[in-house]
Amino acid sequence: MHTVWKGAISFGLVHVPVKMFSATEDKDISMRYIHKECGSPLSYVRKCPVCEEEVGWEEITKGYEYEKGKFVLFEKDELEQLAEQNSKNITILDFVDLTEIDPIYFQKTYYLSPDQAGANAYRLLMEAMKESGKIGIAKISIRSKSSLAAIRVLDECLSIETIFYPDEIRPISQVPNLPEKTEVNSKELDMAKLLIDQLSTPFDPEKYTDDYRERLLEAINSKVSGEEIKIAPARQETNVVDLMAALQASIEAVKPIGTDPGTKAKPRKTTRKPAAKEPAAKASGDDTDETPKPKRRVKAKKTEAGS
Repeated sequence: MHTVWKGAISFGLVHVPVKMFSATEDKDISMRYIHKECGSPLSYVRKCPVCEEEVGWEEITKGYEYEKGKFVLFEKDELEQLAEQNSKNITILDFVDLTEIDPIYFQKTYYLSPDQAGANAYRLLMEAMKESGKIGIAKISIRSKSSLAAIRVLDECLSIETIFYPDEIRPISQVPNLPEKTEVNSKELDMAKLLIDQLSTPFDPEKYTDDYRERLLEAINSKVSGEEIKIAPARQETNVVDLMAALQASIEAVKPIGTDPGTKAKPRKTTRKPAAKEPAAKASGDDTDETPKPKRRVKAKKTEAGS
């Protein structure tokens, strides 16, 4: 991992020098736009529609469109001066309970490690937060973007999660076609609660995999190997009119054998899905060797988020 930010956590008059590392990575499979006629990848060109010429980075500045077709321009140094002076400081404003923050506010998670001679202050803050059960609400500026953040303890590491400001959260009143508040059928409600009980299990993140990415990698490797790809037709879903019948069928599908429908089922045991086979590396050797060479396999590129 490489450092994405350096600075210090401050609470009161205590300063903890830290380095920040991205806690997540994007494993999406990147696709390029290709010219069908010749198979060449297309390039992104910065072209001025008025001057009809390509524009280099040294000729580009930033601007805000305050009216249609009218912009105010900013040079790089102007924007840097407008950035907060404490851009290298994580200032803890308050300590709160994690349960008080709705998940809708969370954006991205980073790990924090002590920097320079800050190990003692780092350990002090971490132990104090662990024993108090509190998390810190702070302000931080990353790449000229000011954010609120939540500092908490993960295992034996401090982490910081950027969170949205309240005015960045869209009100639920803007969501169209929400159902009106009406009475729910009591029998259907009981069946739905029973189904939730039977589907309830301890959270195990290891059992969830990106099925689409695995299928796409298999398709890519098949194309690289020159194999024919056949896509099975999508199953046609039918609209279930009888909600009670659907609930009953769902409960029967997950109910352990011999369990009475009126009793709460034990949490299901989870089984981890086998990991996808690692694509084989391309073999090397003499061209005259008659030994079959393994097929070339393609791996998904790993890119650190936030880098």
